[in-house]
Amino acid sequence: MKIAMIGQDIPVLLPTLLTDLLFAGKEPDAEVTVLEGNPAMQEVLEGYGEKVIRHAGIGGEILVTGDMGEVLEGADCVIYAGDPQAASRFFMDRNALGSDDEDNPGLTDQARVNGGIGGLMHTLRAGKAILDLCDAMDEYCPETLVINLGQPVARTCAIFLNRGYRCLGLGRTPMKGANGAETYAKRLQIKPEDLHAATAGLPGFAFLTEIRDGKADMMPKLKKAAERGELGSLSKRWLGWWDAIPAGDVTDHAEFLPAQPDYIPEEKPEFGESIERRKERILYMNTVREQGAEAREGAMAQLLLLSKAPPIRPMRLALAVLREETAEIPAVARRNGKEMPQLAEDAVIETVLTLSNGEAQCHGIRVPEALAEVMNEIDETNRLAAKAAAGDAGALRECVETDPALGGLDRLYCMDVVQALCRLHEDVLGDISE
Repeated sequence: MKIAMIGQDIPVLLPTLLTDLLFAGKEPDAEVTVLEGNPAMQEVLEGYGEKVIRHAGIGGEILVTGDMGEVLEGADCVIYAGDPQAASRFFMDRNALGSDDEDNPGLTDQARVNGGIGGLMHTLRAGKAILDLCDAMDEYCPETLVINLGQPVARTCAIFLNRGYRCLGLGRTPMKGANGAETYAKRLQIKPEDLHAATAGLPGFAFLTEIRDGKADMMPKLKKAAERGELGSLSKRWLGWWDAIPAGDVTDHAEFLPAQPDYIPEEKPEFGESIERRKERILYMNTVREQGAEAREGAMAQLLLLSKAPPIRPMRLALAVLREETAEIPAVARRNGKEMPQLAEDAVIETVLTLSNGEAQCHGIRVPEALAEVMNEIDETNRLAAKAAAGDAGALRECVETDPALGGLDRLYCMDVVQALCRLHEDVLGDISE
């Protein structure tokens, strides 16, 4: 089995990727290839990977190289974790949107990561890198499975799907965070072993469909807490609108909606590792590379690497699909089909993925009708943004005209702003004209 890994976030994920492949997955003689252009980092990652593979003792090899063809050739799966220049370009958008000129009113509220004008620009930029990758996959591994972690997940998945690839995505998990299912369980004093929670919706816009303590339905109790404002003002408002409880980070949800009086987008959102965390990770990887994963110092460094890794587990998802296993994996982004019958079949949704001998099982999940209407509007915007990223100027204009996050704004003015931002990023986007 050959697993190709591409994107600037792969080094952060590599410890869990290899652990899930070799120790939990016990995949013998796996071939791992990583795209990395920096020679010094190639040495760190490859040396680290070799020591982990040796410690697993079941065979396998790792190659870290800057040659895209060598990485992709014959890959059974491509794990993509790219988000090129995400931080610097976000701040370019924010500075441009933040004008206080009386004749050019600012749209700082639209400086968002995944939704609104900022999310559209993020999609256009991310799309260029993904389309280049798809061109390479067309040549080297046209039948590959794509596990996509690139943001905004719903839109980047749609880009891969539009190019004809089988693609599954993982975003920021709705099981974690201040409004995650696991936090709700702690509030309700549900023991981890007794928790049964399910979420459904869109990536970044998922809601609880079930939360149980054993067989006891705890949703009524959680809704009462939301009504009292104990889950925050946004959750209280949305419960009144849609009779639903958000799952995951509510600031992600708010990005896809019109400006909220008590929601201010983050001025400095996190994009990948901090410089300090990166230095720390390289130190730990070098310790494993030099000492070995079985030595005391190496084993401690490996534990620290695993403890600081993101909670998403793309390798577990990849193995379950490639091996045609029976498994249940929460919060997987994918094409809808009939999983959520209130949404379009081409919608990119996020629900539990239940596999039976590799075949996805359909749950027919329903949500309150008012919520389904909003999800359809957001999904349509997501898919239009994905088409715009592939050069469809008509889709770009339609995206601005229909995006619910622009509610209450002059759409013609918003289109002018988007076109100005496209010119600002012309070095990345090229000439986007109608």
